[in-house]
Amino acid sequence: MRIRDLREDNDITQKKIAEYLHIKQNTYSQYENGQRQLPISILISLAKYYKTSTDYILGLTDNPNPYD
Repeated sequence: MRIRDLREDNDITQKKIAEYLHIKQNTYSQYENGQRQLPISILISLAKYYKTSTDYILGLTDNPNPYD
């Protein structure tokens, strides 16, 4: 998954993303580190936030543009 890269490329802290997602910062950290599976609802929220596709976040495509 590319959630760490997306966050860092946008100069956003884990705390800010966690607040946006209404979760604790350490929970988000576990998603980034692969210690916890990313729920679909969080995946969709992140795709909307970064204006990209869920496939890009999951590494299924290298095209960061969202689908039409």
